[in-house]
Amino acid sequence: MCTHERECLFGEVVNDKMVLNALGRIVEDEWLKTPSIRPEVELDEFIVMPNHLHGTIIINETMRNESRFVGTHSRASLQRRPRSLSSLVAGYKSVVTKRINTLRGTMRKPVWQERFYDHIIRNEADLHRIRTYIVNNPLQWAIEEENPDNA
Repeated sequence: MCTHERECLFGEVVNDKMVLNALGRIVEDEWLKTPSIRPEVELDEFIVMPNHLHGTIIINETMRNESRFVGTHSRASLQRRPRSLSSLVAGYKSVVTKRINTLRGTMRKPVWQERFYDHIIRNEADLHRIRTYIVNNPLQWAIEEENPDNA
């Protein structure tokens, strides 16, 4: 999930390590609350970067059987089903935006891009590759295309 206009809001990478600021701590705190709010998911590897969040979640059988992922790449809010990935992301973005805007005194200012990228992990090799990418993301920040200094 990327910030609106790729603005670096959540901290900075210092010596190849991500250092969260107060806004970044909100992003992390709300991400960590996800399983208590949505018991149908478990968190796996994640990282908050200056202008985006990478995270993997494990969807348990209940969610997999009860919902289809609708609208994950579009503005399909009317198609968003309860307990879907789109619903999870929308709720997460909403609460983070509210907390950040309250802290900054910037009500109704967008924090996130409207869309997000998702990928279904189908095997252990894919999971390992993605976990490695997430863990190493701060090491790659200097060359990362999400880094606005590289635009």
